[in-house]
Amino acid sequence: MNTEQSPRFISNLTRNTLALIMAGGRGSRLKHMTMWRAKPAVPFGGKFRIIDFPLSNCINSGIRRIGVLTQYKAHSLILHIQKGWGHFRGEFGEFVELYPAQQRIEASWYSGTADAIYQNVDIIRSHDPEFVLILAGDHIYKMDYGAMLAKHVENEADVTVGCIEVPIEQASEFGVMGVEDDFRINSFAEKPENPTPMPGRKNEALCSMGIYIFNKDLLFELLIRDADTPNSSHDFGKDVIPHAIEKYRVYAYPFTDSSTGIQAYWRDVGTIDAFWEANIELIGVTPELNLYDNEWPIWTHQEQLPPAKFIFDADDRRGMAVDSMVSGGCIISGALVRRSLLFSNVTVSSYTTIVSSVVLPDVTIGKNCEINNAIIDKGCSIPDGTIIGHNIEDDNERFYVSPKGVVLVTPDMLGQEFHHVR
Repeated sequence: MNTEQSPRFISNLTRNTLALIMAGGRGSRLKHMTMWRAKPAVPFGGKFRIIDFPLSNCINSGIRRIGVLTQYKAHSLILHIQKGWGHFRGEFGEFVELYPAQQRIEASWYSGTADAIYQNVDIIRSHDPEFVLILAGDHIYKMDYGAMLAKHVENEADVTVGCIEVPIEQASEFGVMGVEDDFRINSFAEKPENPTPMPGRKNEALCSMGIYIFNKDLLFELLIRDADTPNSSHDFGKDVIPHAIEKYRVYAYPFTDSSTGIQAYWRDVGTIDAFWEANIELIGVTPELNLYDNEWPIWTHQEQLPPAKFIFDADDRRGMAVDSMVSGGCIISGALVRRSLLFSNVTVSSYTTIVSSVVLPDVTIGKNCEINNAIIDKGCSIPDGTIIGHNIEDDNERFYVSPKGVVLVTPDMLGQEFHHVR
């Protein structure tokens, strides 16, 4: 057995790793969905929130020392972590800690991804990890960080960057890496106009996932240098990684399926269209993201709710859901739900039809409604007879319509207040 891939070797690596999840972004491309909540707190997949995915990846990988860096509109995110992630045993050295922007070093909020870590250097020092794993808190994927740590050690790397393969025409939205045959990075460009293709793959580029492994002491050195650099944007992709490439061993770690070697599932659900598509994908017969995977469960805070209920069975009034996912606490009362995903505590009243839609928690939908191609945000109360997703001009007057025609409906748009716990 290869010692550097043995379970014991990897468990030692994960035990000596501190994971830091960047969860402070505004998430402005999600429009009204992030008006009252941070992007990592946005519900996803019927019962989860986006941040549950990187947190679950840490737990499933054996990493149980985790810091979550918060900033904008963090109340619902903080409540979710307190409720769902407060079960760690301090006497075993396990924790999920919250690191808000506290102005610990200077009187300012976090001014970039690198600055956010720099402002918490004293906390990192106190935990004394061997490796620091830095994660974005707003992507959907399942990943074993233990395998990435093992590769980091095998390469004798100073820094390792998690990466995905992206079609060359889309790569300008990412940080793009140029690599040698052994995946050592020789260039890194943040959102370049003309992305560099992968070796031997002219139609694809190697792009950063916003996942980094640093050897602890080098991370401190790089952060202090960056903080002292005039005009730095204090960003890992724009400033820290390009400098590290010049002086240190920086490697790319392609995120592929271990059994097939092909690109693994990863989604940035940062726009309304991407959010809708990623949720609707889940109702397929064999979706790429398997939420029924007992070997890699996604953990979350879960309310104690009764089972979903479907009532009435007349020809014109039958409670039913077809090609859909329906969560606990839902009541489908003489209504039809087709190709849709309903989160917890959704009530759909008689003679209503919902098609190709994502309905977030605690929504009530009245009678005789027709809803198509929509996202209904948490806490909405849809009046009887409402029609959504059938007339684009009417929808534009009342709601937000995405470039691909997905209609977003929030309580604010309906003149309803739901600004508390989101």
